[in-house]
This record gives sequence, C-alpha cells and structure tokens, in this order.
Amino acid sequence: MPSKSLKIGIVAGEASGDILAAGVVASLKKRFPNAQFIGVAGPNMQAQGVQSLFDMEQLSVMGLVEVLAKLRHLLALRKQVIHYFLNDPPDVYIGVDAPDFNLTVEKHLKQAGIPTVHYVSPTVWAWREKRIHKIAAATDLVLGLFPFEHEVYERYGLGYRFVGHTMADLIPMCPDREAAREALDIAPDVPLIALLPGSRGAEVNNLLQIFVDTAQRLSDNIDNLNVIIPAVNPRRREQIEQILAQCSTSLPIHITDLPARQAMIAANAVLLASGTATLEAMLCKRPMVVAYKMNALTHMMMKRLYKPDYFALPNILANKPLVPEFLQQDVNPQNLADHLLPMLMSADEALIDAFNEQHRRLQQNADEQAAEAVAELIAARQGAC
Repeated sequence: MPSKSLKIGIVAGEASGDILAAGVVASLKKRFPNAQFIGVAGPNMQAQGVQSLFDMEQLSVMGLVEVLAKLRHLLALRKQVIHYFLNDPPDVYIGVDAPDFNLTVEKHLKQAGIPTVHYVSPTVWAWREKRIHKIAAATDLVLGLFPFEHEVYERYGLGYRFVGHTMADLIPMCPDREAAREALDIAPDVPLIALLPGSRGAEVNNLLQIFVDTAQRLSDNIDNLNVIIPAVNPRRREQIEQILAQCSTSLPIHITDLPARQAMIAANAVLLASGTATLEAMLCKRPMVVAYKMNALTHMMMKRLYKPDYFALPNILANKPLVPEFLQQDVNPQNLADHLLPMLMSADEALIDAFNEQHRRLQQNADEQAAEAVAELIAARQGAC
C-alpha cells in the first residue's frame, strides 16, 4: 500500500496492551511511514513514537469493585479521549484491550463515522456474553488473540480476525536460559524462582508478601534458593522495595528492571498472578503456579458470572489443568510451596511438550496480521468515500 499521511488513534490501558499495541504500531509504520500515532501509550508504544495524552497507569485498574473506587476519574479520562478524537478525528481508532474504557470511546467515534478496531477480544467467551451487542455497536472489526474466540463472533455475525499473539512470535520455542541468567548476573547452577505478583499496585499489595513467604518455605528444602522479582516500572519497583523492607526473610532477592520475560526464562519455576504473564511464562516454557486474590465482593460476583472451568490462560487454551491455579483463601504459602517444590526439583517434559503445542497454535505473525487488517479497513473506508 502506498505511503500516505494518516492519523491513527490508539489507546492501551495496561502493560500487556502496551506490548501488543507497540507491535502493531511498528508494523503499521512500515505501511504508513508518515503516519501520526496518538492516544494513551505505555513505554513500549512511546518508544515507537506514539504520543500519549496522559499516563497509561491511570487506566490500569482491575476488578469490579476496584473500578468503582476510581470510577469518577476513569469517566473523566474517557470523556477527555472522546472529546479529543471527535474534535480531531483520526483515520482509524484502535482500542487495545481495556474494553470497559475503549468500547465506549469506540462507540462514540463509530457513530461519528470514524472506523474503529478493538484489539483483543473482550472475554465474551468467559462471562457477560451479551456484551457482544455492545461490541457490535462500537467496532467495525475485532482482532483476537486466541483461536477459540472465533466461534462466538461467528455466531453473532460480527467482524473478527484471529491474529495470534505477538509474544508467541517473539519468544523462541527453546528460550536461552543461560543467556537470560548472564543478563541478570545469576550463576548458571543457582536454584532460582521468579515471583511476579502483577503489574498493578493492588495486585502487588495482595500477593507479594504471600509470594515471599512461599519462597521462604521453599528454601527449607532447597539450598541456596534465590528469588528474582521483575519490576514493570519505577513505581512498582518502589512499591516492591517497600514491601520487602517489611518482610522477615533471609533469602537473596534480586529486583530487576529488565523485562519480566528474562526473569521467567532464567528461573527454574515461576510463581505469578493470573493474567497475560501466565501466557508469557508458558511461552517461556517455565513450570508455574498461578494465584490471584481480589476483593471479596468482586470474587462473589465473578463466581456467578464466570463460565470457564479455569482462569489461568495455559489451562484455558488447553482446556485442561496444565498448571496449578489458586484463588482467594487458597492462596497461602503452604499451598503454593507444596506445588512449586516438585517443579524446582525436576523438569516435567510432558508439560513442556504441552506448552510447545499451545505456542505453535498462537504463532501467527500477529503484528503483521493485525496491521494488515487495520490497513484493509482504512483502504475500504477511504475507497467508499
């Protein structure tokens, strides 16, 4: 497609969306070298030249009840984004995940005649399937990460394209643990566990102390156990350091600002919060235990609404329990340590084979596929004008 000057609106709401958005921006820039990208951007998007209207961290809120506490502020931010793009319309708007924020923005823009794309299907396959009607009113096209999503969109006759996951394209089938340990300055023979309590402040507050206590229990059975904790940004690093200062532990703990992926690849096993990080750990071929704690009311509501048998992405993809997952009161050091100990003691080749199978399913050249779909939408809309 010939180069032309375009304005592309793109908004991501958290760290995982920032990675996805940065990939599609890089691919779109190959097609439209003079394009201007503006919206809400994290560090990866900004590195690709995306101008951010405000700090992406302001949108990074998880949970039904938790969102209510910041609802007024979130609504004000959403109004700001809608106002900006209605007054200076882009050639296309791409909402990356954050459906409660982005779908409303997309609806207003679509009603104004602006083409809209939603990148990452909302979990209509898991709960609140009737949101599909809101998605239809808001978007011209949904780009999905997982192969099982297509069935829902086909049932309702909505535009959907499975593009795979950019992380499956970027992470090699056999990650180099030796190189990862060298980058992190961790000796090759040191037993190492990676702790990833989440990218949001509330998640870190809920889980980090429990994760450290779990590692302390594991050290009773594993000599010289080291711990590595990746910090997604300076704010999370400061929070992690404050919590660790209050922990009574003798463990050697390394906090790293390098990508979490390096810590996962380097580790013998991973203890992590539920979310996209579980997918990344699977692609890094690391055995893991997945945990999550949320507001009690949120949990009560989710129990009634959530349909799948699993919540960890590796288990959802495989539709069977590949990795242990724990919620709420089951997230305690004894439970977590009991399941992590055998993972740290020996490799599970059958598990790695299962991870490889899912990795191949998601390897679809996602950035290029997503950019191609966006470019086709732009061309179709311009051709119709």
